[in-house]
Amino acid sequence: MNSMKFYDLGLNKDILAAIDDMGFEEPSQIQGEVIPVILEGVDAIGQAQTGTGKTLAFGAPILSLLDRRASGVKAIILTPTRELAIQVNDELARIAKHTRIRLLPVYGGQQIDRQIRALRNGIDIVVGTPGRILDLIRRNVLHLDSIKFLVLDEADEMLNMGFIDDIEEIIKSSNSDRQTLLFSATMPQEIRKLSKRYMKDNTKHISIVKSTMTVSTIDQYYFEIKHKDRFESLCRILDVDEPSSAIIFCNTKRGVDELVESLQRRGYNVEGMHGDLSQNLRLNTLRKFKDGTIEFLVATDVAARGIDVENISHVINYDIPQDIESYVHRIGRTGRANKTGIAYSLVTPREYMTLKQIEKYTKSRIKRKELPTIDDIFSSKYNNIINRVNETLAAEEYKKFLPLIQELDEEYNLVDVAAALMQMVYSKEISFEYTEHSLGADNNYVRLFLTVGRMDKVNAKSILQFFNDTANVSKDLVGDIDIMEKFSFVDVSEKALDMILKKSSGKKMGNRKVKIEVSNGKKSSSPRKKK
Repeated sequence: MNSMKFYDLGLNKDILAAIDDMGFEEPSQIQGEVIPVILEGVDAIGQAQTGTGKTLAFGAPILSLLDRRASGVKAIILTPTRELAIQVNDELARIAKHTRIRLLPVYGGQQIDRQIRALRNGIDIVVGTPGRILDLIRRNVLHLDSIKFLVLDEADEMLNMGFIDDIEEIIKSSNSDRQTLLFSATMPQEIRKLSKRYMKDNTKHISIVKSTMTVSTIDQYYFEIKHKDRFESLCRILDVDEPSSAIIFCNTKRGVDELVESLQRRGYNVEGMHGDLSQNLRLNTLRKFKDGTIEFLVATDVAARGIDVENISHVINYDIPQDIESYVHRIGRTGRANKTGIAYSLVTPREYMTLKQIEKYTKSRIKRKELPTIDDIFSSKYNNIINRVNETLAAEEYKKFLPLIQELDEEYNLVDVAAALMQMVYSKEISFEYTEHSLGADNNYVRLFLTVGRMDKVNAKSILQFFNDTANVSKDLVGDIDIMEKFSFVDVSEKALDMILKKSSGKKMGNRKVKIEVSNGKKSSSPRKKK
């Protein structure tokens, strides 16, 4: 599996191009084993933990095999929740980037008339919750008699939520010659019965065994950040902790290159490693990291394989891994040989559920840590400088500079001279121009759902302008903005919530009337409140 590439799996060139654009280097285990089975046209059960890349595992081969020339809906993907339907649809849209395949997410809480109009205009793949899909079938709008694929995603969760009867009715309404794909973290008896009843005799069951891990010597923490503050957050952490040797993980090759360039521009001693670099360059970088010539190594998961370096004090997840098992491998780079190590993860509100899945998967606690303030950075640098001064005084190598200091003593107070020298040292050690005393001070954010997306040609700037024009809400009260094909999610401060709901919802952005509601009725961005 380690040497397998996506182009070894038989996917078509448009899908491979999209995967390359996404920056993925190698398939996860579930992807590597399931994709060839689906491409063979065989029914498949994929049993793997949430977060192991299952959407791409079924999405890439379905999109490779789909024939747009055929009429009607060609694939149905059932998910237990609205949030997962949107997430799966968004992932499929990225995989289908170079195709003309049309996708539609359907779920309760959204106007059904819009979904009906979209279906009548022609849709290739429908992603949705069982209740809404069943509603569309009963209205004689959604026809499954010619579908080629039926996917049950997170089947055990749909069972837990009481959807088993809805699922069976949907299956009975669908083409008997379809290819059925079932994905589930666990296989309770009801799911086994369902698979035997509705899947073909030659169905292949692929089960990915969980990795075992020991984290007793690793202290795991997360920092809650805003997406726009990700880089400054990392700089603050590096400036306070001053790791002796750290690996910083990014999910993509492009991410590695951009982060290395930004860190080097600010004077950090860092180099990067990913699969596009030549073997000689990777070996040379690894040698410098091992002998301490460079302090920080920025890497992708693939490039970090085989790195056997002792005394790595920190592992930092600049990006939360796409595959939860990768988290296990990443943090295992520190805390070796019974030594303690530190693992940090930078987490936006949107990524908080992934963090909880990692905790559940690893059976460990990842503790919250506050981002360093400017006072924290100053205190850390001050203590570091004082320690170095003490060491220099003990070594007595400073005495050749005494005549110069005596000259300064004639004109200045030596306490002022010492403070000026410390200021010079401090300024050289701070690479980022920090302006805010602290980041993320306002954690009381609420996630809003907006009925506009990329297809409406909106961007973060236009959404900020819309809030300002309609509700007089400044950008300082807006957090993360996630724009999808037909929808957007925006985190806003509780201070701005009522004004936006009262003044902005129902107003036009461009040519489109925008409906705004609280996403799932929950506050989304304060992990402290979710514990």
